[in-house]
Amino acid sequence: MRPEIKVCGVCDPAFAVAAARAGVDYLGFIFAPSSPRFVTEGKAAEIVKALEGVASCRVRKVGVFVLQGADEILGVMRRVGLDVVQLHRRASEADVAALRAAGFEVWSLAGGAPGDGVLFDSSHGDGESAFARGQYKSIVAGGIGEENVGEALALKPDVIDVNSTLETAPGVKSEALLVRFLEKARALSGACGKV
Repeated sequence: MRPEIKVCGVCDPAFAVAAARAGVDYLGFIFAPSSPRFVTEGKAAEIVKALEGVASCRVRKVGVFVLQGADEILGVMRRVGLDVVQLHRRASEADVAALRAAGFEVWSLAGGAPGDGVLFDSSHGDGESAFARGQYKSIVAGGIGEENVGEALALKPDVIDVNSTLETAPGVKSEALLVRFLEKARALSGACGKV
């Protein structure tokens, strides 16, 4: 079974619409002010609204949080209209339980309470050696791009998370780079449809 594709660090409505039309499965919005890909609630809501105009759009929207507690995260998720919580930290069982109880799918960084999915991010020291398929959705991230997507596919993850390799500058995603990435991923995975 082919992995799903998540494009993270989305800041632009036009790119989000293009990515949805290209068949991306998840779009990630980073709510960490220290990130060059930080997006405000207002901008994220604008992007979500733009996606409503895409015919048969099934892209799921992921809120990426680092320091916020469960109550703050729930407020953002509901106000913006997001589907999945990604805790880019080693999450506590209490936070995961509260977010799941509110009806959200929850992914957390390897080493914390797993929720529904475990994120293995090479930039946080969780690379191939830590990767293991199990009862949770597996998400691989960290510098994955056109040149090394084959290595990510070899791990057989459920989701491949791509971000900075699709940029011409920090926070500025390129539709052309996305198309090239998807073409390479599809060719390597042998999928006939979207990757």
